[in-house]
Amino acid sequence: MGMSVTISAAVAEDAEQIFKLQYLAFQREAELYGNYLIQPLTQSLDSLKGELATDTVLVARLGDEIVGTVRGSVDEEGTAKIAKLCVHPRLQGHGLGARLLRAVEEALASPGTATRFRLHTGHKSESNLRLYRKAGYVKVGGRTASDGVQLVILEKEAKDATDFAVSA
Repeated sequence: MGMSVTISAAVAEDAEQIFKLQYLAFQREAELYGNYLIQPLTQSLDSLKGELATDTVLVARLGDEIVGTVRGSVDEEGTAKIAKLCVHPRLQGHGLGARLLRAVEEALASPGTATRFRLHTGHKSESNLRLYRKAGYVKVGGRTASDGVQLVILEKEAKDATDFAVSA
């Protein structure tokens, strides 16, 4: 019998594992865009440690190994910004990304401050777009990232997150 994946809050000691996973998991995105300067690949370890200290950062663990991660924060207007959702390549396509997304939505909504969730992905990232649409996100705009990648911005109301979590 195999181990199950658990999702929990990240701790400072997880920084290096998260950093390595992020670098590995975003290789496919970089290849898709022919751009290895995308932010998840150029982020410094110190910057990631800063996010661990200030943001909500969740990890998915398989035993002692971190196999998925996501982070988010809520701004003063109540918008919960979700970022850098990634799953180890060998575990992609098994629903772990959806579990991480639901978990971070619940964590960001629990204080009652989030009125909406916002995230973005590259315009060519069909599997990401499919996941986000299935979770209730709708396109609200787009922009060009500093690395030149065309991003799709998606949102959903925070009340929809609890509906999604209950129905899942």
